[in-house]
Amino acid sequence: MLTEKADKVALEEDEARVQMEPILVKNLRKLLMLSVDCALPLETIQLIENDLGLPSDFRQSLIPKYPQFFSVKDVNGRTSLQLENWDSFLAVTAREERLACEGVLNSKEKARVLKDGNYFGPFAFQMRYPAGFRPNVNYLKEVQKWQKMEFPSPYLNAKRFELADPKAQKRVVAVLHELLSLTMEKRLTSAQIDAFHSELRLPARLLLCLIKHHGIFYITNKGVRSTVILKEAYDGSNLICKCPLLLFRDKFIALTGRRDIDSCISAPT
Repeated sequence: MLTEKADKVALEEDEARVQMEPILVKNLRKLLMLSVDCALPLETIQLIENDLGLPSDFRQSLIPKYPQFFSVKDVNGRTSLQLENWDSFLAVTAREERLACEGVLNSKEKARVLKDGNYFGPFAFQMRYPAGFRPNVNYLKEVQKWQKMEFPSPYLNAKRFELADPKAQKRVVAVLHELLSLTMEKRLTSAQIDAFHSELRLPARLLLCLIKHHGIFYITNKGVRSTVILKEAYDGSNLICKCPLLLFRDKFIALTGRRDIDSCISAPT
């Protein structure tokens, strides 16, 4: 039996779901905008529905409420979710939003490169290497060169770029960064990411790409059942920014005395 206090918290789930809906709609639109044809097979979306925070019946409970944004169509023999209209205001990545908040995009000051590979420029990613990692001078020079290199937006169609181009390769990192940013806990399994291989035009050697950029991504196990985590989203084992649904779950778990098993996976600083 739940206590009276727990019953009260349980009632807050409805409110959390209400608060989540506009977030879910926006993130689902952005996910479709990342794909080459602005469409994704429903079965692929269902692989990450829990990670996005979508209800299990989102096709019936959510999609029909927004015909101006979504439609369900047959695409190449697969039942797919299609984006109905493009919104340029949504074609801004989480990385760009962070830089804008920090004033980097509008800053006229000369950007500085730090010894840990971080660079305060418009095309830079936040780096966070393991405590024991000591990059040598040549390694840092390559990282700094990469950090300064401009690249196309993840929201531009991937068909326009050759993956052999270093700028297109950096764009792939941005696509992976944005995909993880759309999830509630900023993480997905490697198998879940690989399910988007064709629609997001990901490289064949995806794991090597992730390992190469270990200042941005943390990979558990580094095997078939590995999890890929966006490092900058965590402070130790704690997710820095939580959506309404995660805040509700935390409150409920605290009352029931259970430990959230999923939260045990974290990126080291």
